[in-house]
Amino acid sequence: MERKAWVYREGKTRDVYIVEFSKSLLKGFKITTQQDKVDYIRGYFDAEGGITKSTKVRYYIYFCQKDKKDLEQVKSFLEELGISCGAIHNPSRKVDSHYWRFYVLANSWKDFALKIGSLHPEKVKRFRMKI
Repeated sequence: MERKAWVYREGKTRDVYIVEFSKSLLKGFKITTQQDKVDYIRGYFDAEGGITKSTKVRYYIYFCQKDKKDLEQVKSFLEELGISCGAIHNPSRKVDSHYWRFYVLANSWKDFALKIGSLHPEKVKRFRMKI
């Protein structure tokens, strides 16, 4: 069966390209090994996670997503790898009752950077500045 995907550049001046495809492309795919989990988390973080941009606020690493089940899986994989996480929560039911987020706890920032890391150029810079 033929599947479709599309590629686009993120921003006008950045040298970052995104490949998007339907989740159904991964139907039947199983994440089984520790390396599979690390790679999955890294990709998920690069797409759906973040690090503090401003030096004026407390440093944090977070994941966010509307699909709570997906987020629960990512959190579970992180915890299997020994990375401590906060609770999955909805930051504002008024703004969006289907938006979920959790943080990597401060005692695991270094482990997260070393074990998971990022391939996103801006996130790599922010890790280097802090860790």
